[in-house]
Parts: sequence; structure tokens; C-alpha cells
Amino acid sequence: MTVSPRNLRALWPLAPCACTALLCLCPALRGRGAEDGAGCGPLLKGSALLLAAGAGPPTLLVRPRSDYVCCHLALAVRLVPALPLGDALYLVPARQALWALDASKPEQRLLAWLRQQAPPDSCHLKCLQILKGLRDLSGRGLEGPLGAQWGRVLSSYALKTALFSVLLRGPWQAWQEQFLVERLEELVLYLRDCLRKRVLMHFFLGNPHVPEAVPVPRFLREAAPLNLLAAFDAATLDAAATQLLAAWSQAPKIIRMYSGPRHLRRSPALCRHVPEASQEAQSD
Repeated sequence: MTVSPRNLRALWPLAPCACTALLCLCPALRGRGAEDGAGCGPLLKGSALLLAAGAGPPTLLVRPRSDYVCCHLALAVRLVPALPLGDALYLVPARQALWALDASKPEQRLLAWLRQQAPPDSCHLKCLQILKGLRDLSGRGLEGPLGAQWGRVLSSYALKTALFSVLLRGPWQAWQEQFLVERLEELVLYLRDCLRKRVLMHFFLGNPHVPEAVPVPRFLREAAPLNLLAAFDAATLDAAATQLLAAWSQAPKIIRMYSGPRHLRRSPALCRHVPEASQEAQSD
């Protein structure tokens, strides 16, 4: 969800609150306050701070002194302006002159609820990590219109939205770690179908299927549903669907990176959805 400068005019009085929002979004920079009576955290007390400016949002570099902790450790925090809307919702800068809705707090509530429902050894978060790895690995070297749009079409939020949707289809026991390959394949095929149908709906905006046990701000519940793929043309989405299936052929490498080789024995048909010509080229 984006907001144009014209609509932002009414929100401009909230700008002085942006610094407060930054501290809320960066827990690592918050002090312990009443716990130790200090205004900043112990990490900041023993560190040198450097503000680096570039083309994007400024970055705060936190470099601990050698007498405080290992001098080779450092922390980089992107300082993203955030305008609070209430109910733990924020507007953050998006591309060009638009602002995007940040709903990270409802996401955290949903993830906490999912963790309670899923089995102790659930692989859903590992599936998300591997899916992001597949996207990043497959995006290397992409050229042309798809290369420019690949990271936007399969944004991290789009991948999370797909995961949430597939998770809620159940059953919960199907997400045990021993079924990691099967669930990962289900996620890839779900995303492929969404790309081919040109529809992937925002998980919170106007979604009546969000579990009742997950508190969602009224603003999100009553908002109009939003298609995350509406900004992309059909040719781009078709090309992304094809590229996603080609990326699936690289799954063994990514699974081994995140989970070790034990899961690969359960995947004799990892690439059955990839065109035969592509598989023959790999075997050569």
C-alpha cells in the first residue's frame, strides 16, 4: 500500500514523531531506561558511532571499541524515516515519492500465533529462508525487463504472504521438518500459480481470513483488498513464473546450505516441474 505526496500532506504534522518511530523500529539502539537508569544501551556507551550517507537511507555504523568487545565486530543500522499512524502501523519511504505501509507488528503477532500452532520442529521459517535464497541466486545475472523487476515481483513481503497463505491451509503436522522439501515445493507451486493468475493478495489489507486469535488493527481489517501483483504486466509475471520454476532446479544447493544433506534423500523428483530441455542441459 502506497501513499502519494498529496495524501501525505494531512500526515505531515506527524513528522516530528518520526525520530521516535525510528527508535521503536530499532530495538538494538534503545536503552534499558528504568532498568539501569541510563539513557542509552550499554552497546552505545562502549561504541563509536558513524553516520554514513549515500543514495538510499542513511546508515548508522556502531563500532565497539577494542576495550569493550572484539574490535572486528560492527553493527550497521539503516535509518528509515517512519511516520506513525497508530496501532503499531507506520508509513515508510518507498520508491520515488511514494510511502509504503509498514505492518511489521501485525506480522510479528501472526508469526507468534503460528509458532504456537505449528509443531515444535516446524520448517516454515526455514522454507522462507530457502525461498529467499532461491530468489537471490536465480536473480544473479538476469538481464532485460525481468532482471529489473525480479526482486520487486518476488519481494520479501510477497514471499511471506505466500508462506502465510499456504500455512493456513494446513494441516499443521505437515510442516514437520521431515517434510521440508514437500512444503518448499508446495510454496513454489503456489507462487507459480499466483504469478500465472496475476493475483497475490495482501495478507492483512481487507483479508477476512486472518485468524481471529491474531489482533489486527481496524484500519487493516476495513481496508480495500490489495493485489500485490497489480503493478506488473502479464509478460513480466509469465517470465517470472518460468524463471521461478528454473530456480527450483537449484533447490538442492540451497537446501544443503540451510539444512544439510539429510533432506535431499526425500526429493527424487525435485525438478519435475522444470521443462525437460532444461533438465537435459543440467545433466550434460
